[in-house]
Amino acid sequence: MEKIRYSSDTLPPLADEQRRRLAKLAAKRDDQIDTDDATELTDAQMADASRGRFYRPLKQQITARLDADVLAWLKSQGKGYQSRMNAILREAMLKSE
Repeated sequence: MEKIRYSSDTLPPLADEQRRRLAKLAAKRDDQIDTDDATELTDAQMADASRGRFYRPLKQQITARLDADVLAWLKSQGKGYQSRMNAILREAMLKSE
């Protein structure tokens, strides 16, 4: 089974307030940004870093009706058909934005 990974491209969209705060921060010069509370990372730590590693969207249990052939196809791909269904729906959702 393929593990589903989330990236900055697949995370939920930012709220308007988050966008405004980020735009305000991006407009500042680097020397104007207070980084006193940020821990310095070594090059070795940065080499192993990955974005969104601990992000897990909240899941909601639903009841859905699918065509029998669609469900059979999903299950025929192996274990994890519900996660695959979620990934397919997420991809469609992100393409529609």
